Amino acid sequence: MAKDEGQQVISTNRKALFHYEVLERAEAGISLVGSEVKSIREAGLNFRDSFVEFRRGELWLVGCHIGPYSHGNIQNHSEGRDRKLLLHKREILKLGGKAAERGLTLVPLRAYFKDGRVKVEIGLARGKQAHDKRESIKRKDIERETRQAVRARRDS
Repeated sequence: MAKDEGQQVISTNRKALFHYEVLERAEAGISLVGSEVKSIREAGLNFRDSFVEFRRGELWLVGCHIGPYSHGNIQNHSEGRDRKLLLHKREILKLGGKAAERGLTLVPLRAYFKDGRVKVEIGLARGKQAHDKRESIKRKDIERETRQAVRARRDS
């Protein structure tokens, strides 16, 4: 995906792309408090072990860690709270229904600023089998070796 004007990537979930095969992607807003946004601007967002859950007709980002704001006070946000994702109702029902009926899961893929607002790209994903993961590793190794060979050939 090309980096659009006005988009600044905050964090990516590289493990999700390794463990899951992403079938569909969607852009969602996220409901945050002020100190969370300030902390995210300081690169305080971490997707490790986070996922998206469908609850009572809403999507929630669970397990996403946003560190405390460095200049915050006693009213700083709690770091591990669940955060509501903002999408149109039909998009929520479509993604939530597919995730529930087919045994698929919703995972956060990356977070970025778009026109000053924090957006989260979520993906409808299916878990990879062990042999699929091995093939991904082989493909990455071959690509890395090819890049190194081209670089060495160009330099000499």
